[in-house]
Amino acid sequence: MLFGFFLTLRAAGLKPGMGEFLALLDAMRQHVIMFSLEDFYVLARTALVKDETQYDRYDRAFAAYFKGVDQAFASIDKLIPEEWLRAEAMRLLSEEDKAKIEALGGWDKLMETLRQRLEEQKDRHQGGSKWVGTGGTSPFGNSGFNPEGVRIGGTGGQKKAVKVWEKREYRNLDDTVELGTRNIKIALRKLRRFAREGAPDILDLDGTIEGTARNAGWLDLRMMPERHNAVKVLLFLDVGGSMDPHVKVCEELFSACKTEFKHLEYFYFHNFVYESVWKDNRRRHAERIPLFDVMHRYTPDYKLIFVGDSTMSPYEILYPGGSVEHWNEEPGAVWIKRLLDTFPRAVWLNPEAEQRWEHTASIQATLELLGDNRMFPLTLAGLDKAIRRLTH
Repeated sequence: MLFGFFLTLRAAGLKPGMGEFLALLDAMRQHVIMFSLEDFYVLARTALVKDETQYDRYDRAFAAYFKGVDQAFASIDKLIPEEWLRAEAMRLLSEEDKAKIEALGGWDKLMETLRQRLEEQKDRHQGGSKWVGTGGTSPFGNSGFNPEGVRIGGTGGQKKAVKVWEKREYRNLDDTVELGTRNIKIALRKLRRFAREGAPDILDLDGTIEGTARNAGWLDLRMMPERHNAVKVLLFLDVGGSMDPHVKVCEELFSACKTEFKHLEYFYFHNFVYESVWKDNRRRHAERIPLFDVMHRYTPDYKLIFVGDSTMSPYEILYPGGSVEHWNEEPGAVWIKRLLDTFPRAVWLNPEAEQRWEHTASIQATLELLGDNRMFPLTLAGLDKAIRRLTH
């Protein structure tokens, strides 16, 4: 049954791995949950879903696969003699519980009355003592009081319902909202690639088992280097001027990048890249780094990420002397082409709303220079697309 659920999730595009599936099975073997579909829903989501943006897809796959399970358990009386079930129920119920159920003529009478009320009632009802509603004394509804009731919806309150009927609802994750540091970290992890580096000082268990088996049982220890995050990132951040309203999200992106990538180098620029960049905004006029030095110091396997709104006069991009801070001998368009030739895996993240791009001449000029669909909005969906662009 669970293997079918695993295949259903994969068919829905969630792509859980066999390792995650085995972890779920082990958790169930250890009795992490017991006899609760809700608890299984949470456990399986924790084990099998790697990306929070896929929660809604998981909800729909889960609902489709387990549709009717509650009804199957509810119809168990067709498989077991009714008198056995009633005898077991009487054994588990306290005398007070038995008295409550009998107050409406017994369990069968209670459920039959509920069915009749649902058929007769056409509108929402607040208060009262008969209809299915809220805040009243009817046996059916929620947020009211009846010692022998059936709660329908709501969160309860008096804790005296004989049976709970609820509809669970899930809120779709919005992949167009601006990012927070935690969401950025989750997205950036898709860019990470691990490789084994350094001295072989970690036990290779699989290799040891295979080597020992091939060696007729004589122990053959195999060692391997530790795994490290091998992705290298160059981060170019636009600061000042029109970027001031976007400081918060850029700080969050910068913080997440420093956490997620072992090999990260960052530089600042203003409006557009020219012949030099800097590392310290307080000393940017005194301590500049020639862009040629950056291109010669770092290897082409670095991923290049620009962060900026690209909102300025097109003159600043296309002409010599266009910079608003100094005289640039060559236009920014020449320098960005050199960067892209050196680091072919590159993207531009733009915090400006995407619907404004076509109405901003400087953004259109930047798009043309970048080419090949390299600019993405600084949102959860945009960052996800940018990561895919960098990895292909």
